[in-house]
This record gives sequence, C-alpha cells and structure tokens, in this order.
Amino acid sequence: MGVKKLRPVTPGQRYRVAPSFEEITTDQPEKSLLAPMKNSGGRNHRGRMTMRYLGGGHKKRYRVIDFKRNKHGVPAVVKSIEYDPNRTAYIALLYYVDGTKTYIIAPQGLSVDQTVVSGPEVAPEVGNAMPIGKIPVGTIIHNIELKPGKGASMVRSAGAYAQLLGRSGKYVSVKLPSGETRQVLETCYATIGTVSNSDHMNVTLGKAGRNRWLGKRPRVRGVAMNPVDHPMGGGEGKSSGGHPRSRTGLYSKGKKTRDKNKYSNRFIISRRKSKK
Repeated sequence: MGVKKLRPVTPGQRYRVAPSFEEITTDQPEKSLLAPMKNSGGRNHRGRMTMRYLGGGHKKRYRVIDFKRNKHGVPAVVKSIEYDPNRTAYIALLYYVDGTKTYIIAPQGLSVDQTVVSGPEVAPEVGNAMPIGKIPVGTIIHNIELKPGKGASMVRSAGAYAQLLGRSGKYVSVKLPSGETRQVLETCYATIGTVSNSDHMNVTLGKAGRNRWLGKRPRVRGVAMNPVDHPMGGGEGKSSGGHPRSRTGLYSKGKKTRDKNKYSNRFIISRRKSKK
C-alpha cells in the first residue's frame, strides 16, 4: 500500500497526501455482511450532548467482522480486499468451503484467491489463526484475544503488529505495539502477520472539510476559552493557561490515570515507555 501526492489544483489538495488504494480489489461490499449504523452526534438517550466535537459525517454501514475465527479446520478462500469506513485497516472477504461468507481484518500481504484457515494444528502462515501457545516464538501476530473465545481485542488497527517473545507455563509473553510486554493465556487465538494499510499514518487530509466528512467537528483549545468554560481559559493575550488539564480539572500530560488495583496488572511484565 502506498500514498500519492496530488497536484495542487485546489487549495484543499495543496498539502493533501492521499491513500493510493492499490490493495483494494472491489468497491462493492458483501450485502449479507452489512448492518445499519446510527450516529448519535455525541448525544445520549436524553438528547444531551455528552461527547463534544462529534456529529455529521457521511452515512456509513457497518461491516460485520469475524474476530473469533472459530470455524476450525475449514479452509476459506480470499475473495476480495475491501475498504472499511469504520476502521483504519482494510478487510478481506472470505468464502469458506461450506458456503459461509465472513469478513476478517486483512493482514499485510494477503492476496485474492489465497487460502486461509484457523485451528490448533494449522501452519503459522499469513492470515491463519491459531492458539497463541502453538505459534513459534518470535512470530509477528495481530488480532489477539484476551479471553479465550471472546474474539480479538488487541492489535487491530492499520499497520499494527505484536511479537511473541516466549512461554511460561500456561501463559505466553507478547510485546504489544505500545512497547508494553504482557502475558496472554496460551489458549487465546491470534492471527499471523501484520495488519494491512501500514501507510495510514502518512495520510494528510489537506482541509477541514475532509474531517467533517469523517464525522469530526472543530475542536476548540482550552486556552482559547474563557475562565468560565475551561480551567486553562482566560488571561491577557496569549497566556499559557497554567498546568495542562481537562475541562473537569483532571491533570493531563503525564498524570497516571490507570487504576492501581486493576485486575490485569498482574499480567503486565513491563509497562510501555513514557514519552518523558
């Protein structure tokens, strides 16, 4: 996957860096795997705005993704690689030999007509899903489960990958994209390979309107507000606003917000590196 720089025939294209969509093979999704999506605009069930800066955007339909890969031992052929408006990664349409159709997160290098399979005894090849305890040490993986049978919940965004470091008893050590090293139960499933669309991080939208198409409204900085609206507001001229904090007064830029008694703390071998 690559990106393309457009000729500046309009002001919005002057700085735009757009995806080339080289890997996409069709623009028609599988109708049986679509579901309706209702946008809230940041409002709750009472109509009150509880999340700011959300609203508008293009109408979308949800693509039902198979994160469990629980059809063990049944081969599936990749029919197409498609764009998904609900995630940064591309998705792949699978046709199983028993007639079932599903979408999965497309790994980097997966191609049309390639065969993938899931199960405890499959080969550790790109696109195959298997228990993390059966995967060779050092393998690059994604779509990692945290609880067996619940479905993949980690390492699912564009270009992300984790590395399997070693085994200890019934747990496997995995290095996550954040730099954190964590233990995962050996019966949890993971998929071999790196998530597709790794150049997503290099895309530049080019204009504010393109953000509006994505459902994002303009965000106002706290220091640009009045004191009644934000703890960092007010002051004469361009004052810094004091210590960075949220609208509710919670310190940001380094304050630890993780619960010290969180149940999963015992599974974390080393925390991600701080930016400081």
